[in-house]
Parts: sequence; structure tokens; C-alpha cells
Amino acid sequence: MHILVAPDSYKGSLSAKEAAEAMTRGIRAVFPAARVTKLPISDGGEGLVQTLVEATGGDYRHTVVSGPSMTPVTARWGILGDGDTAVVEMAAASGLPLVPAAGRDPGRASSLGTGQILKEVLEARIPRLILGIGGSATNDAGAGAAAALGVRFLDAEGAPLPQGGAALARLERIDISGLDPRLADLKILVACDVENPLCGPSGATAVFGPQKGVAPDQIPVLDSALRRFSDIAAQTTGRSVADIPGAGAAGGLGAALLLFSSAVLRPGIEVALEAVNFARHLESADLVLTGEGLTDGQTVCGKAPLGVAKAAQAAGKPVICLSGGLGLGYQDIFLHGVSAAMSIPPRCMSLEDCIAAAAPLLEEAASRLCRILKTGLEMAETPDRHAAQSLLG
Repeated sequence: MHILVAPDSYKGSLSAKEAAEAMTRGIRAVFPAARVTKLPISDGGEGLVQTLVEATGGDYRHTVVSGPSMTPVTARWGILGDGDTAVVEMAAASGLPLVPAAGRDPGRASSLGTGQILKEVLEARIPRLILGIGGSATNDAGAGAAAALGVRFLDAEGAPLPQGGAALARLERIDISGLDPRLADLKILVACDVENPLCGPSGATAVFGPQKGVAPDQIPVLDSALRRFSDIAAQTTGRSVADIPGAGAAGGLGAALLLFSSAVLRPGIEVALEAVNFARHLESADLVLTGEGLTDGQTVCGKAPLGVAKAAQAAGKPVICLSGGLGLGYQDIFLHGVSAAMSIPPRCMSLEDCIAAAAPLLEEAASRLCRILKTGLEMAETPDRHAAQSLLG
């Protein structure tokens, strides 16, 4: 038996790698002779760098950059095993967890640090980049990142604007004459798990702003600032990207990447699965285990387990999802390639207790699942095999 273990991270408790290891221990407790392939994955947010670097035998790099509040942070990025592909998480440089809840100010938060890492990639002469843009603290249309790469955002007096999305309300001119020319040769694949436009009721500010600290009365103000950025950028570049799906990702960084580079936006899970050659591992697998912190109706909107399930379904492989919890609408996953789902806690537990014991709980759940599978296999091998198989469907 060959089991492919491909979980996402369980946010707040386990990285994707730790989750895969816990699942593997649980499997081996019941099927010690099983071949298990650990392939932790990511949908483009937290964990993308670790997932791709370790899956390909790559190396980590560390760069000190300006965080979202302009204080220095050390951001980790990586180079894949091919030596020609860099992988960067925006969250490592400009992510929401880098700002204490009490100090969050999306109007001033900057994506400058993300651009500084991209500058490092250019300096290293790496020809390809995978950029995950989930988990941002920013709402600056990627102006900070663009500024790090040579774009100047000027007010009516010709002075550079301060960092942050609120300042874009005073934007009068964008000067792209200093844009790093090496960007034109860098192939950028953006792992993006949302399809929101830049502005409007489904745009970056209205949808994602509140979770970053945008107050209700700030939403129209910051949305208007992004609209101004979009209008002047269109005049400057001749390109209108505001309504392109994904332009509103990461506080509008998606828009800046489309405007100032040759970036292509793709669903994050598709990017990750391709990078780790998931299809090849699927060929010999008998079963796929995936999982995440919470599986609910939102899982079918592009989250990692859904991407795993779609790939496995296309290959004719069954998928079982082990999740920290099964929320409202989780049954929708059964329409998209998931064969079964199981909640990890074996009894009623507080969220705090579940997080504290996440690894042993996941290991035990994987073992519990495998005992059920073992029972099914034993039933299929009984003398009255046809009756057993009818019970198994």
C-alpha cells in the first residue's frame, strides 16, 4: 500500500511539515509496512517557502527588510533544488502577524519589505520566482514593493509620497523611469488564492481590510485611494488592471505586479502542486490523506485540500481529509473529489486544548482512520467477500 500524505498547515498549531509527520506516525502504527510519501503543501500563504524548499531539496536565505510598520524584520525565503527558482512569501516581510494587534494601521502599512526581497532575487540573478502573496498586513496596492524596485509615487509638488495606502489619496504622478530593468527578464509566478478586484465592494479594502484593522469608516477612504492609484497607473502604463481577478490580492499587490512586471497570477495550490511534482507522486499512490485546520464551505473556494482532491480525482485516487474541525458546509468537499472527512478531536475539547495537543491528536486520528481502513480491507478478504464488498459500497 502506498499512501500519499499531503496536508496544508493547521494554522496556529502545526506547520504542513509537522502535520505530515504526525499523520505518518499514525499510519505506521497500523500499517507498519506501508509506503508513505510525505508531501506537505500550501495554497500560497504561510508555509509556501518551507513546503517548496524542503520538497525539492533547496536552500533557505534570510534578508533583513522593512516590515509592514517599517521596523526591521528578518524574512526567510528560499531557492528550490533546481537552483534556478526562488520562492518568497509576502507574509514573511509584510505579513499581518508581524504587527501586534494593537498597532495595526492598514492605512500606513507598507509592502516595501516584499519589494526588498524581490530586489535580492534580482541581485542573485535567479531567472524564476514563485511569490506567495497570502497573509498580508497591507492595503497599499503594492506601492511599497514597487518603490523598492525603483518606481516613484509623487504628490502634486513632485515629492515622494510616504509609505502606506492612505497616502495614495494624494497621488498625482507615477514615475517608472527608475524601474529595475532586470524585472523584465524575471519570470514571476504569483501564488494567489483570491480572485478579488482591486476596488469596490468586492475589492481589497472592503473584503480584506477589516481583518487587517480597517475601521468601517475608513473603508471608503482607503478604497478611494486605491482607485486613484489605479487610475493614474493606467494613465502611466497604458494598462488597466483594477478589474482583473486577483488584482486585489494582498492589499492590491496583485495589481502592482501586473502593472510593473511580467507576473502571472495563478491559484496558489496549483502553483505548489506543480512545484513539488505532485502528479508524479500520485501515479503510484493508492490513497491520499490531506487536511487543514478547519474544513467548511470555504474550503471549496481554492483552499489547499480542494486542490489536492481535484488532482487526485483526475488521477482516479481516493482522498480523505483529516481536519482540526468540520464547519458549516464542509460537505461541499464531497462534490469536489474528497471521498471522506474526519474531525481530529476524539471528544469535546476546547480550542486551546486542541491547539496545544495538535500533533498527538492528529497522529491518533490518522491511526483511528487507518484502523477503519484495515477493517474494510479485512472484510473484503473474508470468504463471503461479495457480501462484505456490498457493505463497503
